[in-house]
Amino acid sequence: MAVEDGQIRPERILELSARLSSVAGEKIGEIASVNRTAKMLSINALIVAARAGEAGRGFAIVAEEFKKISTEIDAIAAALESQVRADLDELTVVGGGILGQLRGQRLTDLALNAIEIIDRNLYERTCDVRWWATDSAVVAAVAEGTREAARHAADRLGVILSAYTVYLDLWICDLSGRVIANGQPQRYPGVVGQSVAAAPWFAEALKTKSGDDFTVADIERVKALGDAPVATYAAAIRQNGAADGRPIGVLGIHFDWAPQAQAVVDGVRLSEDERARTRVMILDQNRRVLAASSGANVLEETVALDVSAGPMGGYAAGAATVGYALTPGYETYRGLGWYGCLVQEWEGADPAGAAARKLAAVG
Repeated sequence: MAVEDGQIRPERILELSARLSSVAGEKIGEIASVNRTAKMLSINALIVAARAGEAGRGFAIVAEEFKKISTEIDAIAAALESQVRADLDELTVVGGGILGQLRGQRLTDLALNAIEIIDRNLYERTCDVRWWATDSAVVAAVAEGTREAARHAADRLGVILSAYTVYLDLWICDLSGRVIANGQPQRYPGVVGQSVAAAPWFAEALKTKSGDDFTVADIERVKALGDAPVATYAAAIRQNGAADGRPIGVLGIHFDWAPQAQAVVDGVRLSEDERARTRVMILDQNRRVLAASSGANVLEETVALDVSAGPMGGYAAGAATVGYALTPGYETYRGLGWYGCLVQEWEGADPAGAAARKLAAVG
């Protein structure tokens, strides 16, 4: 059927092309077979007419004409086969191109939707860190530098975490990079006292020019947080909580990346059949896999993604179609150069997934 579940299947183009090619070849073959039989009959008739002498002369003329017609039929059948075969071959090529474009465009649209969801989610993280860095308890913890202020700030962070369950922990750091308070001291008791001075997110946050700025680290596993993969956003804690105040510390918020990202890639709208042969991924600026619907090789694999078509595109890779989209950013969040990417094997192609694996040529 050309329509399944109310949707037109573009693959039907190639199915019909193959079917027409088969039927045409079969019927032309039947014509040739019948014509060969007729030609043999005409030859036999000429032989019989020759034996009959003058009495078979008229019959011989008819047999000869029939032989000529049979020869013409052969020529017509050969020309028909040649033209039909050429047209069907072209139809297959054109249909394959159209199908590839349709597949590629659909996968590109789905990739864009996935990365847009990620962008909107992370935009909220940038708002959270800048807002919480101005909280009076957070500012007081580094401004006063007392244990009591740090405990009060830790309590305040705990309240925030109870409402914002997408975070693993929130850390308040002094100017030297020492963590003086965290929101979940019972879950992560060894955090306070640690130094994050060498962490890029800490150093870069101290260099920001105003309270409107933030920094973010690449997705990485943090040992102090149970080796969980996190996205760490940071903002300078400024004197008096003012946007133009001098930095007196840094607030780092650790976004629980794995379950949130997994929900996005698993939520891409695919049919059950498509889902079985499609890998949905979020890739960072270096094409490292940050999340994958298969759940395999996350933060370990680098994909050889061809982005020569520009910010968005689709292309064939072996027996698979690839669609990708570069982060467009959201509101004031410009994105980090990440990509949404889908690799979909063609129907009936390599169920073990070798075609999709060919794309992962690096890492």
